[in-house]
Amino acid sequence: MRKKDVNKSFEENVVQINRCTNVTKGGKTLSFSALIVIGDRNGNIGYGFGKSRNVPSAVLKATKDAKKQIHNVFLTENTIPHEVTGKYLSSKVFMKPATKGTGIKAGSSVRALLELAGVKDVLTKCYGNRNPINVVKATMECLISLKNKEEVLKLRGVSSQ
Repeated sequence: MRKKDVNKSFEENVVQINRCTNVTKGGKTLSFSALIVIGDRNGNIGYGFGKSRNVPSAVLKATKDAKKQIHNVFLTENTIPHEVTGKYLSSKVFMKPATKGTGIKAGSSVRALLELAGVKDVLTKCYGNRNPINVVKATMECLISLKNKEEVLKLRGVSSQ
């Protein structure tokens, strides 16, 4: 895994805010959970999940969590270098490079991550469970597993020509 410097300025995007209620003998206790995606639109991305009794502190906790999990992604021009599939639990995300001008063809959870990574042209498809948390994690699996040509040649033990 490739980790990057946390001191850079990152944009953040709120993917989902959930409201939870815990019912006890004393009454109902309300809490919130937030799923945040951060990125610098230059190949560095991360996601975080935070829970709290109010929304702003849940978002703050999620942002802190996301800054701990920054990963670098290999991109070629405005798209991904090759087809890739990522899986997390029962969610599966397939990504395919697209020609220039296609745009990001993706659902909201996948789109949030790809936009902040700096991807401009890509085709995606979600299979299985469409829970935003699992879809974001499956998308991160896709993006982390991307390799450039030099890395693949090195793994195979072939010299570049």
